Amino acid sequence: MAGLVLNEGVKRREAVAWATFDFANSGYTTVVITAIYNAYFVALIAGNAPWATLLWGGALALSSLLVMLTGPALGAWADAGPGRKKRLLWATTLLCAAATVALGWAGSGQMGLAVVLLVISHVAFGLGENLIAAFLPELARGRGLGRLSGWGWGLGYLGGLLTLGVCLWWVDRAEALGQTAAEFVPGTLVITATLFVLAALPTFIWLRERGGAHRVPHPTPTRRPLAFFSVRGWRQLQVFPDLRRFLWCIVAYQSGVQAVIALAAIYAQQAMGFDTRQSIVLIAVVNLTAAVGAVLFGLLQDRIGHKSTLIITLCGWLLTIVLAWAATEATLFWWAANLAGVCLGASQSAGRAMVGYLSPRTRQAEFFGLWGMAVKLSAILGPLSYGAVVWATDGQHRLAMLALAPFFMLGIVLLVGVNMRRGRRAAGRAR
Repeated sequence: MAGLVLNEGVKRREAVAWATFDFANSGYTTVVITAIYNAYFVALIAGNAPWATLLWGGALALSSLLVMLTGPALGAWADAGPGRKKRLLWATTLLCAAATVALGWAGSGQMGLAVVLLVISHVAFGLGENLIAAFLPELARGRGLGRLSGWGWGLGYLGGLLTLGVCLWWVDRAEALGQTAAEFVPGTLVITATLFVLAALPTFIWLRERGGAHRVPHPTPTRRPLAFFSVRGWRQLQVFPDLRRFLWCIVAYQSGVQAVIALAAIYAQQAMGFDTRQSIVLIAVVNLTAAVGAVLFGLLQDRIGHKSTLIITLCGWLLTIVLAWAATEATLFWWAANLAGVCLGASQSAGRAMVGYLSPRTRQAEFFGLWGMAVKLSAILGPLSYGAVVWATDGQHRLAMLALAPFFMLGIVLLVGVNMRRGRRAAGRAR
């Protein structure tokens, strides 16, 4: 199977090492963005203020904007010389881990400190996500991109599940000793950062960086403003119309996905009455179903195609939104949550694989920087839209959830117009 999926000269341990980074970094999104720290920020640091959810979404939006402005630039710089992607990946990993630990320093009312540290950690995470994704086309064949991407996302959700499980043990132990959230949440951040760095070590030991002979020299960020690279990248997408359309499709549907990721625990607590422990268990189960969805739909991509798989997934997201909105008791909400997990793993895996399929080999890091730019734009639109609806409706989280449906509808409309064969030919002609 490795010969059918991997490019010539790529060893299995390299593919495993690449996927291991997904395993490593998923603990950050699971604990900080989705399950524990987001609800802690709203309830304790911001004191359950009416604008607390909007402030959380605004902090994520700011960090996403910074990734948008710098991601393509760093990608272009990484493409211009050998070994640069790994060096940047190592730097962003350490910065994210350090800022995650520092988040525990912010106490009740210290919103400014919490927002600054959140932005730093989230920017570092986002840049690292772009860089590791840029290795995918170097490792896998065109029809094997979905499978390898799916295995990566699947391992990622298992990594998030492992980190969350250790944090759940920590929370149970702390609560048994009579500790409050202000005392035990900082410990979960130390656990998350430590596991991130340790699990990423195989990536830095075994993963090789290829493509030096195919790289085209670009001006370095020291000679041109960072914004130049982002603008240039989007302009040059005119010769890749299908990739450009798909990136806008990503902006649309990922707006809904990013809102769910960032606000799942908040919704569970505010709309369904879950406590901290129930929220952690919920996210743990969702991570498990997301791992299953990533692997199974990764295999499906290589059978029926990336586009068809993603259309099915987006229809599943629409059903998820309706079920979550309609749920007034735990059983239906659990069905919605598990369906969300399957769709989450499938959509994340398919989106990354499609970008790799439609991108030219000579500019992988830069174009995955544009992918990150699209994802981060969605991370601005989705959580801010959700937070704005909650604020405008005086705390109606159910209406805010339903308001995410149009994002997935627009994503389907844009995706239907993507011609995969034409896009692949355009990528093959690029120099």
